[in-house]
Amino acid sequence: IELSFLNDGRLIYVGAGTSGRLGIVDASECPPTFGTKPTMVQAIIAGGDAAVFASQEGVEDDFEAGARAISDKQVANTDVVCGIAASGRTPFVLGALNQARLQGARTILISTNPVTIVRGFAPDVDILICPDVGPEVVAGSTRMKSGTAQKMVLNMLTTAAMVRIGKTYGNVMVDLQQTNNKLRARSIRTVQTICALDSSTAEYVLRDAGGHVKTAIVMARLSCSRDEAMERLRRARGHVRLAVGDVDVRHA
Repeated sequence: IELSFLNDGRLIYVGAGTSGRLGIVDASECPPTFGTKPTMVQAIIAGGDAAVFASQEGVEDDFEAGARAISDKQVANTDVVCGIAASGRTPFVLGALNQARLQGARTILISTNPVTIVRGFAPDVDILICPDVGPEVVAGSTRMKSGTAQKMVLNMLTTAAMVRIGKTYGNVMVDLQQTNNKLRARSIRTVQTICALDSSTAEYVLRDAGGHVKTAIVMARLSCSRDEAMERLRRARGHVRLAVGDVDVRHA
């Protein structure tokens, strides 16, 4: 996923029912959390937008519809398509993964069935992620333990990828967008804490940096101009640690 992002590729989740909704949730949270473009992490749900709010019975059984959804997204070899299916055999998801492979994309399938079983359903998928959640509390429902496990895996995939492409500094989000008062206050606190500044100075530096947290951090840490900070970040591929000289590029 990291390599896909670095090559302007996308992560596209595909699921039906609960699994599809979980993909939509994770994709929708990436822009406000990590400052990504909305196109960077996307989600497809069987049945379309209507299925987000109300069950669309039968749509998950349409293998060809899954394939068409991938064709419509114009998936390419820089993209990663991640199927989400508790059983590992949902036709809509398998159709999407099959078409993604034909179009050159790398593929992942998340399931809560044993990997030995799921491999039989999806022999050509590049990576299978199959957490063992045990029997559901209510037999026949996969929105409980399976759904919870799937959500955790999705969080791990996007969080790890975002860390590796420089969206964090230490364990702090530094690519957040100041779209509301809460995030504006958080941006100031972030610069204040990382750079050991008082609140007023942090706010001044952040304003001088055009509201860009990463740029403000580099400016404060190196006592440099906005232009120099931006150039350092460009050369460091957006990694603050590299831009301020905290770590060698090979270990970023």
